[in-house]
Amino acid sequence: MMSQSMSRLCRILLVLAGLGMAAMAPAQPMPEVQALVAKEKAPMLDTMKALVEIESGSADREGLDRIAALIGQRLQALGGKVEYIEAGADIYKMFDTPDKPGKTVRAIFTGKGTRKILLLAHMDTVYPRGMLAQQPFKVDGERAYGLGIADDKQGVAMILHAIRVLNAMNFRDYGTLTVLINGDEEISSPGSRHLITKMGAEHDAVLSFEGGGGPTADQIRLATSGIGAATINVRGRGSHAGSAPERGVNALYELAHQVMQARDLSKPEVGTQVNWTLARAGVVRNMIPPGAQAQADIRVDIVADLDGIENTLRERIKNKLLPESEVTLEFERRRPPLQATEASRALGAHAAKIYTELGQKLIVRDRPTGGGTDAAFAALSQKSPVLEGFGLRGFGAHTTDAEYVLIGSIEPRMYLAVRMIMDIAQDKAK
Repeated sequence: MMSQSMSRLCRILLVLAGLGMAAMAPAQPMPEVQALVAKEKAPMLDTMKALVEIESGSADREGLDRIAALIGQRLQALGGKVEYIEAGADIYKMFDTPDKPGKTVRAIFTGKGTRKILLLAHMDTVYPRGMLAQQPFKVDGERAYGLGIADDKQGVAMILHAIRVLNAMNFRDYGTLTVLINGDEEISSPGSRHLITKMGAEHDAVLSFEGGGGPTADQIRLATSGIGAATINVRGRGSHAGSAPERGVNALYELAHQVMQARDLSKPEVGTQVNWTLARAGVVRNMIPPGAQAQADIRVDIVADLDGIENTLRERIKNKLLPESEVTLEFERRRPPLQATEASRALGAHAAKIYTELGQKLIVRDRPTGGGTDAAFAALSQKSPVLEGFGLRGFGAHTTDAEYVLIGSIEPRMYLAVRMIMDIAQDKAK
């Protein structure tokens, strides 16, 4: 017969074993969220179709106004207090900034809690008016195709339908849930960047809904690249290329010299890339070119590297091939980098934990991969976590015939977004 002390020891061991098994058991999904998300799959496809069928290139103000009105109406129907915000006097002018950038739609949902959460997406695309007729929205197997569907109309749709799920659950444990959808992201947000920075600083967490990975990667991002642009302008002197070439100052020769002496600025080991991508020169074949211009695309991991590249370029253009030429530099800071922080790492780990409820693995990237994001503006004055990539998985952004999202990613990615909002609102995301 077992002694009392042995019996007590066995009970303790059984309890400890049970606790260990509980700790090892995978977290279970929330059935209510899972069921509601499943119901949103078909309606979300309909929303993406409606958004894709409005052409909204960054310079297409009429199309941007139409899509902003649709988004605003949808947000208002969900219970948000909606306003349309035009670019103000603080607009950051760049070479491709239109006279009147697209407005920003802001919707505020007021809850009964204290936590403030900001959701970001953009409604503009890189495509000019007229392309929709040749490439309409279509579903082909597990892919939904459309111009701008991956970048970033799926993100707009994801926010709308995640809020529908929260409303269906009567979930209002946040203090405020703010949606900010801008119309100038693809041109580096000249009119909305200051608003995004201001709003970012006012919130406890920021979730941005750019794409959540490609065909093989299911991810969110804690870091994205900073983007700059450099333009070298050369002024020479025109002259007849046949009878008096010696009287000219060949701007093309000088430009070639300048580009060649600035071709070694990339440092991939630290995330710095400087690539000369555009050039033009001259007027006609038989004239010594009086002017020339080249542009570079610049990517960095840290803000200070933009300063270093600009300073280097300004010093190097002083070394000229043709003394009579004039060489000037224009340098634009188009987008800062988003850098991983302790707070964003902790929230990213929580997102990965939520994904395990579905039996799936979420990659949390903490190094940039070359792309830029508005989330970086939200993080400029923000100590709280800023996370990017809560949209659908897809591929083909900025292509002419291959942009799509994976339909199978709708349910898991919407589940992740809803659960993240819930846990942040209830202060469980730590």
